Amino acid sequence: MKKRISLYVALAAIAMTVSCKKTEDAPSENEGAKQEAPLNAAAAATPINPNGPAQPHKLMQIQSIDGKVPVMSFDTKEHDFGTINEGDKVMYDFKFKNTGEAPLIIMDAKGSCGCTVPEFPREPIAPGKEEKIHVIFNSKGKLGQQTKSVTLTCNTKAGQEILQIKSKIVSLH
Repeated sequence: MKKRISLYVALAAIAMTVSCKKTEDAPSENEGAKQEAPLNAAAAATPINPNGPAQPHKLMQIQSIDGKVPVMSFDTKEHDFGTINEGDKVMYDFKFKNTGEAPLIIMDAKGSCGCTVPEFPREPIAPGKEEKIHVIFNSKGKLGQQTKSVTLTCNTKAGQEILQIKSKIVSLH
């Protein structure tokens, strides 16, 4: 009996999630006209909410200025620290340039686990400007070959960029 109730609750939760997602994705009658109108550069340069990432539907409103989009061009999207000692904290700066034609806005950056911490620019990055994503990796409690990722949520055409760090961690003991 308890298994059936749990199954029904799980199915109801999935159904609500799917229906809420469809509702959020579908523009209302008034919203459709608003999304078609291009924004001006001042609107795209509005600072990001420091309390959290922008909502996906709001992201779409600032993505394009007169059909122009930002492009995040990295020197490299992968860095190998080589062999490091367990407990070492290592850092790397992923350098990039906005090679697009609209301001680049990074809403969020998340490491694949708590040992990988990214720091990213919070202000819009103008076309032609260079910046960096600073990544700190703490190898405490890790051994062997490690691959971690950083996922950037931004207003590029793809909406996300993924960076990777690698290392082989050896024990000092």
